[in-house]
Formats: sequence, structure tokens, C-alpha cells
Amino acid sequence: MSRKCQLSGIKPLVGNNVSHANNRTKRRQFPNLQYKKLFVPELNKYVRVKLSAKALKAVTRQGLLAYLRKQGVALKDIL
Repeated sequence: MSRKCQLSGIKPLVGNNVSHANNRTKRRQFPNLQYKKLFVPELNKYVRVKLSAKALKAVTRQGLLAYLRKQGVALKDIL
């Protein structure tokens, strides 16, 4: 499974480690992904999704369907 948030689409970033001597080596910065079971009242069931901590915070504030509408993602895409 890819390291990508199902709701927001956040993927790993690529950058460099920079040493004191200014040597550069490639590195990846991974998003803080969590598996969560979210309750969808419209379907009256739980949905298991892999989402970033930032997306989880937004879903908690706005609600799942409102967040999906804002992101332009359909509910059937995450089921």
C-alpha cells in the first residue's frame, strides 16, 4: 500500500540532508499517516481509511462529507 493519504492526497516529500560540511544526501519526509475508523451517518456504518494527522484534524472539525466535498473526493473513492 502506498504512503499516501486517501482523503487529502498528501504524499512523501523529497529533499536533502545537509551536513555541517554542506554535503547533501537524498532523504524522504513521510506524512504522519494513521489508520482510523470513521463513522459515516449517511451510510450508518464505519469506514476504515488511511489519512494524515492534518486531515484527521480537519475531518474532526468539519465532518467527513463536508471535508470530502471541499477536497473534491467522492465517498465511493475511499470505500
